[in-house]
Amino acid sequence: MALITLGAAFSAPKRRPKRYRASGAPYDVGGNRGYYIASLPRPYPQNAPQRRVSAAASACGIRKGISKSELMTKMRDCIPGQFGK
Repeated sequence: MALITLGAAFSAPKRRPKRYRASGAPYDVGGNRGYYIASLPRPYPQNAPQRRVSAAASACGIRKGISKSELMTKMRDCIPGQFGK
């Protein structure tokens, strides 16, 4: 599948079943090949508690891909101080 990015939109081939002819049918059905253009999903708006947790996590250095031991240390040592302010 080729994904073509056009700024804030993308295009990809449609996923459709192959054309086939049922037994006794006068013509083929299925197929309808082509491409579609769609906009990329926007990030959802965060509410106040989500913004507060996100700000605390970024201030403590919690990010995607850190080790579990590092995450546990930061959750134990840094996060309570961020919410105590």
